[in-house]
Amino acid sequence: MSQATVIDGLRLEMPGGWWVWKYDDSAFHRNQFQNFAGGSKAVDAVALAADDTLWLIELKDYRRHPRSKPASVFAEVAAKVRATLAGLATARTRAHDPDERSRAAAAMRCRRIRVALQLAQPVKPSRLFPRVVDPVDAEMQLRRAVRAIDPHALCATGAIDDHRLPWRSATMPGGASS
Repeated sequence: MSQATVIDGLRLEMPGGWWVWKYDDSAFHRNQFQNFAGGSKAVDAVALAADDTLWLIELKDYRRHPRSKPASVFAEVAAKVRATLAGLATARTRAHDPDERSRAAAAMRCRRIRVALQLAQPVKPSRLFPRVVDPVDAEMQLRRAVRAIDPHALCATGAIDDHRLPWRSATMPGGASS
């Protein structure tokens, strides 16, 4: 049996034996950690695979809304990965919600950490909706940004349902962007 969740207009269907947590929506992140040390952003989802691999997942959909932030999307993801790991380490002992404390503890017992960025871009770039990144070197740029955590990070810049990712993804009708 697989677990599915909707995050920012995308439906993620995880393989059997996995759990997925919308960490950036958690009570711990929003109420206890988000404003720590001047503020910290988090990845969209944290997933724990059956083999105890922790996946830190960021979803970006620039097909309908162009990127407005001046910083590199890869630097943004790296900062979110760092803040999420710090948040999980803290949540395992400080989260008020016992379920969130338990999930954070399970995440921190992982055997391996992986990072995945699913970045949807316009099929036909235009001045209004340009490409955010060059698909040819996007994965290399992400790997460079997060290499201390995952030197083999995955960056899916083409189809939302990239066959290299261990889960399936689909755009929900009327899906939003992140």
